[in-house]
Amino acid sequence: MCGILGIVARSPVNQLLYDGLLLLQHRGQDAAGIVTAERKTFHMQKGNGQVRDVFRTRNMRSLPGNIGVAHCRYPTAGSAFNSAESQPFYVNSPFGIVLGHNGNLTNADQLKEEMFRQDLRHINTNSDSEVLLNVLAHELEKTSVKLRLDPETIFRAVANVHRRCRGAYAVIAMIAGYGVLAFRDPYGIRPAVIGYHETERGTEYMVASESVAVDALGFRLLRDVAPGEAVLVDEEGNFHSQQCAPATSLNPCIFEYVYLARPDSVIDGASVYEARLVMGEKLAEKIRRSYRHLDIDVVIPIPDSSRPSALQLAQGLGLPYREGFVKNRYIGRTFIMPGHAVRRRSVRQKLNTIGVEFKGKNVLLVDDSIVRGTTSGEIVQMAREGGARKVYFASAAPPVRFPNVYGIDMPTRSELIAAHRSEDEVGREIGADALIYQELGALQDAVRQVNPKLKTFETSCFDGHYITGDVTSDYLHAIEVRRDAARDSGDDAEGAQLDLNLVTAQ
Repeated sequence: MCGILGIVARSPVNQLLYDGLLLLQHRGQDAAGIVTAERKTFHMQKGNGQVRDVFRTRNMRSLPGNIGVAHCRYPTAGSAFNSAESQPFYVNSPFGIVLGHNGNLTNADQLKEEMFRQDLRHINTNSDSEVLLNVLAHELEKTSVKLRLDPETIFRAVANVHRRCRGAYAVIAMIAGYGVLAFRDPYGIRPAVIGYHETERGTEYMVASESVAVDALGFRLLRDVAPGEAVLVDEEGNFHSQQCAPATSLNPCIFEYVYLARPDSVIDGASVYEARLVMGEKLAEKIRRSYRHLDIDVVIPIPDSSRPSALQLAQGLGLPYREGFVKNRYIGRTFIMPGHAVRRRSVRQKLNTIGVEFKGKNVLLVDDSIVRGTTSGEIVQMAREGGARKVYFASAAPPVRFPNVYGIDMPTRSELIAAHRSEDEVGREIGADALIYQELGALQDAVRQVNPKLKTFETSCFDGHYITGDVTSDYLHAIEVRRDAARDSGDDAEGAQLDLNLVTAQ
């Protein structure tokens, strides 16, 4: 998962882009980049680390211009992190184009071969985002007349990108001399929203991964980018949009609502915070229906993203809600180090218990999800060491049984604790006296309750149904092979973000 941002303003845009990346920092913490345009000249600064590590005052001074794009990165399916893959990517032929991408192309290998054999374009990294950039550049060249672009030509090129690319992608690109282009895959899996700001000099526009960036930067939310749609804001600030895919459907990734997005964001018309509240209500209903025998004294969330669900769950059961864990926000990201033992130790560094909330009580711990189970098992043990008599565990999401290939870097099936275990077996594995999972139907209903217009979702990590229809067992096996190779070489950073929700800035 990544955070993307593009702005066409009436004044210098570098500070807005920097502030926007800080607001989207939870979506990617391994690399960040900003590119601004001054007439037809691009200015770029990007590098490894969080936003505050990549940009200094001298860097911001070297980013002039009123137009720009920005990106914060976390590696996606099967990719080991490489500093050369920090975004935005740049290509100079046939037009100067920079591009930031959130998602994952499932046919990237095929496209890379086509780039080399047919389009005569060289791909320099293993990033599918660079592949996507080169597909866009090639299609712009092919559709343009004498290398001249207009909105209609650009939208035809995006239509060809949709025709060639498979998977999930929300894209923001900047074309030298023309403006900022944004588009979303025909299934609408990864999010993108449009904001605007009226000034004395004219309207400013923004496209971002989440509405929190729009709100906090003083813009107003216009709407979401529709599945298959392309939006172009030219250098003069004129807004153009067009549907570029022949067949579309809206299937937002439901894990955005469970965990990925900030609670103060609205995605596809549904408040993330409200959705998480309703997830807690649904869990309370399940406990009243099937777990009445549990003698629960107190409900305690695992910080941070599970708080709304835990609060509403406690209210639904008429139980006290308490904060039992304190999160240390200043510990380095030691959990990315390889090995089970190191990840366990990192939980202790990130969290500490408030003993009075556990001693002599039967506690119900609430988390947003359970992925590897390493974190969950360690937290259960911490609760017992804090003096809890019994420890029950509730997950606001269903069992994660399958890898996600659409832009969330989840572990392979062999690493997913629920992939080959029943719910009771998972409960025993993490040491809980009882384990309660959300039902998938209840999770979907929770988001629909917030926005009834949402009918279907991308839920592959829970049910193994890959909505694009092109994900085969061979493809999943290839991802596992790449991940195993990365792990064997000592790079086990991937997948750790979802194993520990302790790192997100929510």
